[in-house]
Amino acid sequence: MGSEPPASPQVVEDGGEEDEEELSGGEEAEFRSNSGRGSLLTRRGITLRVLLKDGLVEPGDGVLAIHYLGKNFVGDLLNDGKIRWVETGQIFNSPSAWATHCKRLVNPAKKSGCGWASVRYRGQKLAQYKTTWLHKYQPSADMSMVSEEDDDEDEEEGKAAVQADEKNKNNKPGLHDVMVSRRADRERIPVRYCTLGTRDAARDPHTLVELSAFSAINRFQPFNVAVSSNVLLLMDFHCHLTTSEVVGYLGGRWDTNTQLLTVLRAFPCRTRLADRDTASAVEEEICQNLFMRGLSLVGWYHSHPRGPALPSLQDIDSQMDHQLRLQGSNNGFQPCLGIICGPYYHGNQGVASTITPFWVVPPPEQRPNDYGIPVAVEVTYVQDNFLTSDVLNEMMLLVDYYRTAPDLVQFNQYWCPETTMLDKIKGSLSCHAPKDQAYSQILEHVYSQLSTTH
Repeated sequence: MGSEPPASPQVVEDGGEEDEEELSGGEEAEFRSNSGRGSLLTRRGITLRVLLKDGLVEPGDGVLAIHYLGKNFVGDLLNDGKIRWVETGQIFNSPSAWATHCKRLVNPAKKSGCGWASVRYRGQKLAQYKTTWLHKYQPSADMSMVSEEDDDEDEEEGKAAVQADEKNKNNKPGLHDVMVSRRADRERIPVRYCTLGTRDAARDPHTLVELSAFSAINRFQPFNVAVSSNVLLLMDFHCHLTTSEVVGYLGGRWDTNTQLLTVLRAFPCRTRLADRDTASAVEEEICQNLFMRGLSLVGWYHSHPRGPALPSLQDIDSQMDHQLRLQGSNNGFQPCLGIICGPYYHGNQGVASTITPFWVVPPPEQRPNDYGIPVAVEVTYVQDNFLTSDVLNEMMLLVDYYRTAPDLVQFNQYWCPETTMLDKIKGSLSCHAPKDQAYSQILEHVYSQLSTTH
């Protein structure tokens, strides 16, 4: 079925040097009436609208995709031949406009998008559909203009893959490394753990897995957890700011006598997930902050911006790694809490983010090659008395960090017909309000800063 654009979408026209401009309806009709199918249509004339009208492609949700330097972007093909990026709802006039925009998010030096070679429709490059159209309607056309684009794009991806492999060989994995190779969220259907079976290298590491209950695997939750409302507020705020995935650490205390894990502070990582150069400096700063506050590292959080707040196979392995590291550092058992925040998943109830605490139970000893079992953690949420200056300062630092980011959420746009993105973040954060109701006036200063980031 076709898709219609949301209310007041942002239309992006800039497609870089190689943008195939979309023809207006009049121009396209003139092309057809003057030249007909028998004469050559210029490269500029073969647009998504042409392919739609001639039945080679059909409009639909999530049928377009870009895979670039390990990142994935998903788009809807609209009835008028335009593209709506699923991540933000932005509308793009052509494949090159969308490809250039997405690629610049990953590689700011990228000047053009090679749209027809970059964008895939239902798994196949659009360049192939262009070739099919030319073969069908203009068999005498020169096909080199399509194949050259394809070769250039594949060569760039190949070089990047080789460079990434070389870089990985020279870098030892650190605590942050297990979280840096992520991709943009898209609609993914979670699977049940019992369907996974033995670990399989061919399985997509981004496959989402439903959480089990401790009781379902004949276990008791081996620890209790209490999470401060200020932790949830700062974490939720961080996850709302950008359409890209974010990550942060959790500080708190572990009481071996009561088996209580208390999460008292969130520490957002103000860095890009793929930026290994700054990751160590950010981690060092967080470690110092933990030490100064007399807190221990007790967990981590990350976002699935537009997807369900459920762990992927990669998240399960990352969580297991963290659990083993924390347990080994104390010569005794210490739990490590994982939290996933889903701010912009349309399956959420109302404007509130879905927040999922989880833990991973190792596979049975007789099945060591199975995946760890992700289980839901029961948590007690403790309402703080007031919003601390620490949290407020961290929120302002985050606003400054993302202020000029290309993937900053446009808070003046609409989440749904009657709710702006700014209204949405306000509503979600109100779920983590402290007892002191003056917090709302304090946060208005932060919200006013979000309103001026465009």
